[in-house]
Amino acid sequence: MGFDGMWSALTGVGTDPGGGYTREAWSGADLELREWFRQEAERRGLDLRGDRNGNLWAWWGDPDTRPGVVAGSHLDSVRQGGAYDGPLGVVSAFAAIDLLRERGVTPGVPVGVACFTEEEGARFGVPCLGSRLLTGVLEPDRARGLTDDDGDTLAEVLKRAGRDPAALGRDPETLGHIGAFVELHVEQGRALDGLGSAIGVAASIWPHGRWRLDFRGRADHAGTSRLADREDPMLPFANAVLAARTAAERAGVVATVGKVRVSPGSANAVPGHVAAWLDVRGEDERAVRDLVAEVGAGVEVACESWTPEVLFDPAIAARLSAALGDAPVIPTAAGHDAGILASAGAPTAMVFVRNPTGISHSPEEYAEPADCHAGVVALADAVKELADGLLV
Repeated sequence: MGFDGMWSALTGVGTDPGGGYTREAWSGADLELREWFRQEAERRGLDLRGDRNGNLWAWWGDPDTRPGVVAGSHLDSVRQGGAYDGPLGVVSAFAAIDLLRERGVTPGVPVGVACFTEEEGARFGVPCLGSRLLTGVLEPDRARGLTDDDGDTLAEVLKRAGRDPAALGRDPETLGHIGAFVELHVEQGRALDGLGSAIGVAASIWPHGRWRLDFRGRADHAGTSRLADREDPMLPFANAVLAARTAAERAGVVATVGKVRVSPGSANAVPGHVAAWLDVRGEDERAVRDLVAEVGAGVEVACESWTPEVLFDPAIAARLSAALGDAPVIPTAAGHDAGILASAGAPTAMVFVRNPTGISHSPEEYAEPADCHAGVVALADAVKELADGLLV
């Protein structure tokens, strides 16, 4: 089954009545996608392995003999997300192996396809959860205690899925199989469209993080409590949202409050508690942290995830750019598993496919079929280039 057949097989999985896709980690949709991954690996005669953190690996060749080149991404999505963010990289990785075989190319090192768990952090709040655990960036005890919106812990969810939460943690054996990693991803922006290029190579990932802000007040009756007597946490929350926008414009960063939880959440009651999640990203780490300090002054603030600036190996980026016809080398503000692996010391690169809308994390996210096919060719060339580099 080629790229188009694989892509078509995914279109009905995890559709959301509100539009787009909702494919949260360890949900029914996610388990269906994992089964799809297994079938695609089996169809190609690849060696399917699952690591201790739920990440999936399909190997062409034996990675126990020597480290290989891995391509891949993730299959989970944000709520009502687009079709391309994540799945495009996994489908393209399988298709790139098909293309290499059609060309009669047998790389001198193993080639793997990876599918990382909970990249978006949509269910348990921490993005790139699978790769953070794999590399030891995230402590297993903290991961096991993460909760979803229903109050279920990751440990409980894993048990229901037939997995052992005690196994979570850094996985040196799996890490040792990765000689080089390349992640193909739809571009989350319009840089390539402006440059007239279907394909690009990542230079860096901006530093970014997520913080939980807790505003506490006193629940009361919406009709009988006088305005002067109220301790309404919605007011400082609203001021914080406006302050974040103003500070972001001034500092040249981006700040977003995309998730809010109000308690008790009744239309006829003054809330007693508001929890809000602040996402801040920027080219300058100090500007990012200064904004959080400014907005969070006088509020309970807890950092839920932080990713420092990632600079992909410029030599690898230059090699791939040349191998891909002088593809543009561009930065991104979006986080990826590739960034976690790069920060852990793995030789890592990213290939972007043009997104003419520039929109992501939305049903309007898009890539032209011709550009997706060009991405498969680019990824096959990138895998060959990286494999050759491991043989030197």
